Amino acid sequence: MTGKIYIVGIGPGASEYLTKKAIDTVRSSDYTVGSTRAIDLFDDVAGKIAFNVKDLLDKLEEGVQLACDGNTVSILSTGDPGFSGVLNTVLRISGEKDFPKENIEVIPGISSLQLAAAKCHIQWDNANVMTFHGRENIEDILPVINNGKVTIALPSRKVKDMAQFLLDNGVEPDRKVVVCERLSYPDEKIVESNLKDIAQSEFTYMCIIVIY
Repeated sequence: MTGKIYIVGIGPGASEYLTKKAIDTVRSSDYTVGSTRAIDLFDDVAGKIAFNVKDLLDKLEEGVQLACDGNTVSILSTGDPGFSGVLNTVLRISGEKDFPKENIEVIPGISSLQLAAAKCHIQWDNANVMTFHGRENIEDILPVINNGKVTIALPSRKVKDMAQFLLDNGVEPDRKVVVCERLSYPDEKIVESNLKDIAQSEFTYMCIIVIY
């Protein structure tokens, strides 16, 4: 008997941004796969399988195999599974195991990019929306950075490194920039500045950069 895989978006981090659908889905699952930080958002979680960066693929494969064996498995993805989430990775692994695609359901979540747009009062359907998470090549930002639209990006590295990259490629030092750091957490910060100053500032890795 084939099981079921739910790929569950858990929002930007704080439990108040979890959807009821996400909570109900995880509670009804036989196993839950996710980072420790993600799993800790839920009460009464069965079959916890926590991963870190180093064993991510192994744990995802374990989760998919459990579904192949007939279990209901929730795989947690920070933000929304389709934006810098685990969606494509889980689809690849499940495809390799011939797990039926119709037994996979994606539960969307609120991404940190959406929350950043809300905090900055940006209607983001007309923005340059980009993610460089897990990518070293950030040159794709250059063709759009001067197209007259706001750019909202998830950086691949330190925020100051991305700012310096833009400066090195001719973007004006006084260009308005907003950095949204640790969105949804009690120590959330919204820093409005310019490209030059951001290139000299330190932030945690949990940031969204907004370039006007």
